[in-house]
Amino acid sequence: MRDAGPAVRLAFRGSLTAAAALGMAFGVALPTTPCRAVSSGERHALWLGPDEWLLVGPNGDSAALAATLAGAVGTLPHSLVDVSHRSATLRLGGSGVMDILNAGCALDLDPAAFPVGMCARTLLGKAEIVLWRLAPLSFHLEASRSYVPYVIAFLRTAEVAYDRA
Repeated sequence: MRDAGPAVRLAFRGSLTAAAALGMAFGVALPTTPCRAVSSGERHALWLGPDEWLLVGPNGDSAALAATLAGAVGTLPHSLVDVSHRSATLRLGGSGVMDILNAGCALDLDPAAFPVGMCARTLLGKAEIVLWRLAPLSFHLEASRSYVPYVIAFLRTAEVAYDRA
């Protein structure tokens, strides 16, 4: 488990037409397949709902990026909110990562059910998270900053239990 460091995060809601325009400006075509993430370089778009995406990019000027993206969408109905400081990102990996996550996450994390590139908003214990599978044994986990100490403690406790088993 490691902290992935600061990043720009934008919550976008809009129609598929607005999403296409925004994706062109962002440099990543926003996924239209449920629960999937698409990446281009250091920019990522995660599908969280029928008209909702989380955009993640390298740390930088989030206000300038948001202004560029809002300009690309123009007058199409949409919502674009900078949530960069709301969340923190943890990177999780290793041979027991699925068992450790499943100590508090009800998702079926078997690669057949939750393949590389899949993402979902879910719960880990009592904390809402966004979980994205990066590789067979590697995950990106977004959690509200106020819940990060709880999430870390939960994962460490689960790891100790896993190591003893």
